[in-house]
Amino acid sequence: MKLNEDARKPPRSERLEGLVVRAVRDTDAEALNALINMPGYRHGTLRVPYQRLEETRKRLENPTPGTMNLVALYEDRIVGTGGINRFSDRRQHAASLGMGVHDDYVGQGIGSVLMSEMVKAADDWLDIRRLELTVFIDNEPAIALYRKFGFETEGILRDFAFREGRYVDAHSMARLRV
Repeated sequence: MKLNEDARKPPRSERLEGLVVRAVRDTDAEALNALINMPGYRHGTLRVPYQRLEETRKRLENPTPGTMNLVALYEDRIVGTGGINRFSDRRQHAASLGMGVHDDYVGQGIGSVLMSEMVKAADDWLDIRRLELTVFIDNEPAIALYRKFGFETEGILRDFAFREGRYVDAHSMARLRV
């Protein structure tokens, strides 16, 4: 599916004035650790509760090769994260994508801005043809966002993860740049 050029830019009304997207820094460790330990943020990810600050610091200091990690800041506060992890060898044309938004800022366009930046980077700078992700089937706002950016459901992953005492399914979604 070809991405509509207008989908790469969230409508002005969705943006928080002054929202900034930049590469993650080592000095972001404490703020990122607080963000990823939020219940709403964690609910949509594969993270477990109570991630230690040392774990977050270690990830920032030793990033996986082929990754691009971003943060969204509003009034100097990290309110969202997003990342692209490029695959290697015969899958170097593909990458996985992940993102999350601060519990207090959901629904304010931060996901759209992060997604726009990641899609532009994948298309215009990294020459990534296939972006893929997994999303829990009950995360309707995220699924709507991904569809807006050209992602299509490719399958359902049954009992994909254990969350809050039960197994939950996930959609496997992908976007192909043509």
